[in-house]
Parts: sequence; C-alpha cells; structure tokens
Amino acid sequence: MKTGISLQAYNTFGIAVKAAGFVSVTQVSQLQELLGKEQDFFILGGGSNMLLTQDINQTVLHIALKGFQLVEGPVGANELLLQVAGGENWHDFVLYCVANNLGGVENLSLIPGNVGTAPIQNIGAYGVELKDVFHSCEAVSREDGSLRSFNLEECKFGYRDSIFKGELKDKYIITSVTFKLSKDSHKVNTAYGAIADTLKAKKITTPTITDVSDAVIEIRQSKLPDPKQIGNSGSFFKNPTINQARFTELRKQFPDIPFYPVATDKIKVPAGWLIEKAGFKGKRFGDAGVHDKQALVLVNHGKATGAEIWELAIRIQKKVKEIFKLEIVPEVNVF
Repeated sequence: MKTGISLQAYNTFGIAVKAAGFVSVTQVSQLQELLGKEQDFFILGGGSNMLLTQDINQTVLHIALKGFQLVEGPVGANELLLQVAGGENWHDFVLYCVANNLGGVENLSLIPGNVGTAPIQNIGAYGVELKDVFHSCEAVSREDGSLRSFNLEECKFGYRDSIFKGELKDKYIITSVTFKLSKDSHKVNTAYGAIADTLKAKKITTPTITDVSDAVIEIRQSKLPDPKQIGNSGSFFKNPTINQARFTELRKQFPDIPFYPVATDKIKVPAGWLIEKAGFKGKRFGDAGVHDKQALVLVNHGKATGAEIWELAIRIQKKVKEIFKLEIVPEVNVF
C-alpha cells in the first residue's frame, strides 16, 4: 500500500488532494480480502464523476479490474451477453463493441469514467441510457465482502439514478456489468440531438453503429472539453424536470426556453441553457470556471481547488434559482 499519494492524476478535474493510503485492486478476490479486514475505504473508479474538495483521510481502493467475457443467458436470436470488468474504461468498452459489430452502446461514446461506475449514475446521452442495454451486474458488499448479482429491476434505474445512489449508496462496489447487445441488424438511434444533422452533413443515409459512434464523438468533441487538456467532470448539473403547468408559466416569461417532453405532464429543461442565460458561460473565477462552449461543464483552468469549484457551483445554483425559480442539482458526487 502506498501512503500520502496525490490523487491529481486519478480524478478528471485534476484536483491535487492527497490520500492517506492507496491500493490498486486488480482481482475480485483481492477486493473481498481487503473488505474482510476493514470497511472504511474510499472507493475510486475512473474519477470522472467526482469533485474532491479535501484530502481523503482514508485508504483509497482504486478499482482496476480488467477483462471482457461472453456469458450464457436467455437472450434473443440477435443478441448476446457481454460481461465487462468494472475497471475497464467506458469509452474503450464502447469502441470494443463498435469494432466487434456489437450494437447498443454507440450513442454513449466518449463518456468519461469506468464501466463499474456507469450503473450508479445510469449514464446516458443522445437518447440512450445504460439501462437500455443493461442485463445485470455483480457487486461486492462493503460490509462482508460477499458477491451479489443485481438484475435490471433490482437496480431501480431512473434519470441519472439507481439503487446504488439511493438505499444502497456506499453499500456495494460494482465489479462487473453484463450488457445485452445486438449482433446484427442493429436498431440505430439517430433522433436525439445533433446526430441526424451530423450524419446528413456527411451524406450518410443508412448509418451503421460505427457512423453513429463517430458522429457522437464529433459532436461531443465540438462541445465538451477533453479532461486531459482542461480539468472537468463533464456535465456538472442534472437537467431539471418540471410539470407542464410550471413549464407553461416559465415559457411565458422566457419564450425561447428549450425543452424535452419526457413523460406525461413532465418536461425536461436543459440546465446548460439556464446557466448560460444566468450569465455564467465562459466566466472564470480564478482558476475555477464555466466552459465557453457548454455552460453545463465546470472546469479547472489549472490550480483551482475542489472547494473553489464547489463555491462556483453553489453560486450558479443560487443565481439560477433567483432568475428561474428552478433548482439545479449536481450530477457529480462531491466529497
């Protein structure tokens, strides 16, 4: 075990906090053995959905489990089940699927983070969520080290939500995720966002999963900063969902407000638009700032502390509430 190690290279915001101890876990049995001795660990995956505001006075368990494996199970004739270790990089997994003609996750290209943390957040983008391709996951209990499997229903997926953010928060460590993927005759999803326009510009009329993945990568790169170039955690806030009556009132005051119907009497409003209208897009407060192309993304221009970025987030929340009377809540986990 290493002690006093900097976590700057292990979180995409590039926050320079230190950990009391650090262990990289490469086997499930190793994880179970460690948890059998102690439960007070700080669990770290890809470090992409977190803001560290202080030093970690615990031993950090870095989940570095690797591997892909086909598994048996009841699926349709055009489907297969692929089990992926929790420490695999999410985008590398998507590229693996595209390269091997496995459909279903192409719309989720270039999302930062690891496979094991994806179900916690029920990650989603461009009309697809993890739950749409999820079959099951295996997770180790932090209390006794036992291994348990969770099916789709048991995970209680919601918008950027799951049982692992609710009643089982900090109770389990996801060690692998099994996905249900299509083998052929893929049903590509091009209806959301700028995918259709991007494909049209490329004169692609019958897109493959590769085409969709390439389009999503191009769109995301045009709007979202690369954490390797400037520290960030992608979308910092969730898009608020409001009822139709509240949206009607809001639209009278702000006729140009964009929106997405998500259910009967439920409307989703883009948090990035709210933040931009509140005057924060491209603004910088020391080294903590808001991205100049996508106001939903908070950035570290170099030496910002996690506390400074969190202070900016709170400032944005207050201004949005003052102007729009809407609450925007963080999508990232703040420690």
